Amino acid sequence: MKAKLQTLYNDYLNIKWKRGLTPVHSEPFEYSLYEDDSAGLFLSGHSEETFTNWMSELRPEDPYYGSKPIGKPVLAEVFNQLDVYDELVLYYLLFTLNTTLSIHTHNSYSAMNDFMKNYSFFQLAQLNGLSSLKDQQKRELRDFFFFFYLYTHPVSEETLYACSFSGKDLIHTKTDIKLEHYFSAFHDYYIAKLDKYGEQILISQHEIQACKHLTLELIRTIEGKSPKLIMPMEEGLEAVVELINNVDQMLHMYAKNKTLLFDVMRNFLADHRTSPYRNHCFTSLLQNYVSYILYFNFDEINALVDDFRETPVWCGIVINKIFTDAIFINKFMRQSTINITDYPNVVEFFDEEARRFYL
Repeated sequence: MKAKLQTLYNDYLNIKWKRGLTPVHSEPFEYSLYEDDSAGLFLSGHSEETFTNWMSELRPEDPYYGSKPIGKPVLAEVFNQLDVYDELVLYYLLFTLNTTLSIHTHNSYSAMNDFMKNYSFFQLAQLNGLSSLKDQQKRELRDFFFFFYLYTHPVSEETLYACSFSGKDLIHTKTDIKLEHYFSAFHDYYIAKLDKYGEQILISQHEIQACKHLTLELIRTIEGKSPKLIMPMEEGLEAVVELINNVDQMLHMYAKNKTLLFDVMRNFLADHRTSPYRNHCFTSLLQNYVSYILYFNFDEINALVDDFRETPVWCGIVINKIFTDAIFINKFMRQSTINITDYPNVVEFFDEEARRFYL
């Protein structure tokens, strides 16, 4: 039975941001909490086996350690261009993909990484449906988000640069193998050879099949081949969530009258209700402003500062969240050799953390 990704994603957000909603049981998976408030996506009926760790005993030996490897990859007959070094990289990519729906506890540094990984995953699911951006702009952002999806996991440098997009397909660049084909063959191999690997695999053939379907749905979501994910609505968040779920609407609003977008931000700040999910949605909206507006024209930040000039406290909140909740803005400022000291009207609102990071 296939689990619907949107349903699992809703449960993921519900648990992660303590929304207090009753989880929707999505056979054959269910979330279970650990004592430290982290959570794993378990296979129903298994108290130990999760979507992430079912294949933990199948990790290839590291060919970089010990004597020169003499073995072949398990899927060498299917992909004859594959070597044992590639096999290890693809295993790590599979592990990274399958941890997308895991929920961890964090310190301040790892919390930023976690936000950026999952923000990037969500944005990759949106890009193909956008009509407001040119194809080249969408390709730029797709590469940008995929880089951060891996970078903030984190992965090794070799794994970070192992893949690229070819059209809509993610491929292992060195071998030209499509990730979707490799991950499909990986699961099919162990379904067929389950008797041989019985001591390492503690789930059934149909459960491996379910894991395969979910893994493939995750990769297709990243590739933009699946229906886009949406953030669920919550009372008082309607305007913010609507713009998160519809980037085209945000861009049309901004093009028509920039103040309309800034008013959505102001109205959020004027509403003193607080919750982890509300804060997450506001952070996501601000990073959308960074990713889809400032990324292509950093000078637009002057319009934000001018519009918030009469409410300097709110201006400071917005500016500092933009610059310190994630490092997306730092990455493309470096790419475009933008010096923040050329924008004293922005720097004057920096708090201590932003000053330490940027000045």
